[in-house]
Amino acid sequence: MPVLGVIGCGKMAMALLGGLTETDLVFDKILVNDIDQNQVDLFSHKFNALSTDSNLLVKSSDVILLAVKPAQVNEVITLTSSNWNSSKILISIAAGVSTVTIEAGLPAAVPVIRVMPNLPAVIGQGVSAICPGEYVEENHLALAKSILNAIGVCVEVSEKQMDAVTAISGSGPAYVFLVAEAMINAGIQIGLDAKISRELVVNTIKGSIAMLDDQDAHPAILRDQVSSPGGTTIAAVRQMEEDGIRKAFFNGIEKAYLRSIALGKPQK
Repeated sequence: MPVLGVIGCGKMAMALLGGLTETDLVFDKILVNDIDQNQVDLFSHKFNALSTDSNLLVKSSDVILLAVKPAQVNEVITLTSSNWNSSKILISIAAGVSTVTIEAGLPAAVPVIRVMPNLPAVIGQGVSAICPGEYVEENHLALAKSILNAIGVCVEVSEKQMDAVTAISGSGPAYVFLVAEAMINAGIQIGLDAKISRELVVNTIKGSIAMLDDQDAHPAILRDQVSSPGGTTIAAVRQMEEDGIRKAFFNGIEKAYLRSIALGKPQK
């Protein structure tokens, strides 16, 4: 059985390991490393993981999950450079950092797989986009997908699409939370109790998403089903359109896309 190494013990790594405990995918042991010893201790306790330094982790692991911030990727690769070889698999969830950038810092033809998960992975409802680097073979990709399927849905995309994926699904939960927050606050403004407003909004969003998924229809078609002529819904939709809700989403997502591109560029 392979050995799994995790560099960076944050929320997403926690979600991945938590998901793996619910699957048949078994690792001989799990090695962890993080600059925060409290996080290392948490992983050690929760997943029976072994704490070690980053060099020994890379040397001893078959699959390495690189779950650090984008700015830390080059530092980790440089520090552990001598311990990488082509028999290892590197799975990176650092936003904006391309497989080409990571491969350039490695001394051998290491299979590098770039992943963009999102926050709902922590409850097993995430969506992860995955793209293979130059040296990735089908068996490497299959293993990575089996790991990611443990925390939700996994889709394969090309490298050039990853910044767009980051802007849509990577950052997407924040947009949904922002809409929910605005709806809850609007409910309070027009007289609803905060608790009732939250319950109404959360369940309305939950039911709407379930319907969108179940019926496989364009959102505009479903929206029309709610919008009676001269009714309350169309009045609200018209006002939101006049206030620029569609423009706000287009501009905001484009900003996230451009920021992802910027994060992937070499730091001076």
